[in-house]
Amino acid sequence: MARKDKYELVSELARRRGFFWPAVEIYGGVSGFICYGPLGVLLKERIIRKFREIYVKPLGALEIDSPVIMPSKVFEASGHVEHFKEPMVECLKCGRKFRADHLLEDAGVKDAEKLSLEQMMAEMASRGIRCPECGGELGRPSYFTTMFVTTIGPYSDAVGYGRPEAAQGIFVEFKRLYEQARKRLPFAVVQIGRALRNEISPRQGPIRLREFTIIDYEFFFDPEDPSCPRLHEVENEVLRLLPAEVRLKGSEKPVELTVREALERGYIKVEWMAYFMALAKRLLEELGVPADKQRFIEKLEWERAHYSVQGYDQEVWTERWGWVEVSGHNYRTDYDLSRHTKWSGVDLTAFREFKEPITVEKVSVKPKVKEIKRDFGQKAPEVLKLLSGMEDEAIAKALEEEGRVAVGPYTLTGEHIAVVKAKREVRGKHIIPHVVEPSFGLDRLAYVALEHAYTVRDERIVLKLPRDIAPIQVAVLPLVSRDGLPEKAREVYEFLLSEGFDVEYDEAGSIGRRYARCDEIGIPIAITIDYQTLEDDTVTLRDRDTWGQVRTAISGLPDRLHAFFRRKLEFSELGKPI
Repeated sequence: MARKDKYELVSELARRRGFFWPAVEIYGGVSGFICYGPLGVLLKERIIRKFREIYVKPLGALEIDSPVIMPSKVFEASGHVEHFKEPMVECLKCGRKFRADHLLEDAGVKDAEKLSLEQMMAEMASRGIRCPECGGELGRPSYFTTMFVTTIGPYSDAVGYGRPEAAQGIFVEFKRLYEQARKRLPFAVVQIGRALRNEISPRQGPIRLREFTIIDYEFFFDPEDPSCPRLHEVENEVLRLLPAEVRLKGSEKPVELTVREALERGYIKVEWMAYFMALAKRLLEELGVPADKQRFIEKLEWERAHYSVQGYDQEVWTERWGWVEVSGHNYRTDYDLSRHTKWSGVDLTAFREFKEPITVEKVSVKPKVKEIKRDFGQKAPEVLKLLSGMEDEAIAKALEEEGRVAVGPYTLTGEHIAVVKAKREVRGKHIIPHVVEPSFGLDRLAYVALEHAYTVRDERIVLKLPRDIAPIQVAVLPLVSRDGLPEKAREVYEFLLSEGFDVEYDEAGSIGRRYARCDEIGIPIAITIDYQTLEDDTVTLRDRDTWGQVRTAISGLPDRLHAFFRRKLEFSELGKPI
């Protein structure tokens, strides 16, 4: 019998213990959708809280919750309607559809995603690639839009899309968010919520979903002041990078550089992006993924999203799929705000105030209507219309240098146009902020946390989740189900609940079986109520990872446990060793 890999083991545990399972199972399930059970919901909440501790609170980031479905114009402006598509191929025998580039990659074709449809067709034919399900012949590849489309209301022309990312909800609300940030740069906005991508053939469980939770973090800054004043906090953090320069030479061996070195060598273009990449490494370490199981791989030009001028994917090693992307880090420049300004007609700029006001000369021109009518007669309205579409400065410059200006097919002189120059004080100027974006897939974070926590000790599963992301913090267990121990255990259980802990009560089965259940779902501490508890109000605490035990008073439990889960105390400091 073949050995089960970590994905199979984690998936079995997830189904059995209520982390996640395939959605709509009673109707056969549907690929690309999963359901989170009670423990999965809590795990995701813990990871979100950890993210907020690292990314949101220290920088005072704003958080919003915008609609999942938005009008098509939003995604036309953002470029998603044009660019969000994948090459699809259909089996002519069984009718199943597949990603053409994925089939080619499985057949050993490198960088298949940069091939045209014709090139993909030629490669599939030359390699004899057939349907992986039934062996049938494959048709011609075509592009498939991977956004879910719908109509808003009863009108078929009111097209809407399910958002494929949460970022556009931030960009279209920039005007109000800028006001909330007191009209100061830099500032950050985060959105955590559902996103939808109509994947052609999702086949990696929670790694590739059609509906998933995304964390999009948009950091707006002045492009003329891109320095990161917090860089000193991370400048010595070592990142394992695979820059484009290294990849283009055919190497897959990461270079290990400090954040400062990566910036000095030009591997990372923007200080803020390097800062957030260092935070991403720390976040994954906090989720239990060691540094040597992480890397940042730079996207090559044809791999980058349409809005990105530089992008790095943070990848984590998994047993079944190898390196899997868990976050993307992109320098989006002013792409999104510029596009939405143009498409909406609304000013989405920020105001940069000068240190000292400056005096500038403002040039304006005014047509002499009477003289224009005199010289151009019936053509005068056309002349005036053409003139109104020209820049005042260009008109004034032409008159000053040449004594005349061409207005379409007509030539005007100073007799037809009055030039007025006035000096005024300027306190600043309007700019379009640039954006650095860290973006995380929450479902992938949850999965890799589970995979890296999954261990086996003495043939028993021990889910060694970091203590501050474990779904259940404490279990309360009466030693036996008699002699007043369950009643005392219930009292302790209610006491800890009232102190804000996530607690589980369990009295079913032997104490050994209950310890094993606690280990399997990752509960860091099990509290046992025994006969001594009835005598002196002390309890036994058992550590999930070492199976060590200490004894402490019930009255001191809240303070000690709070300190433990905040990493201010270690388990051995919670009481007297037994």
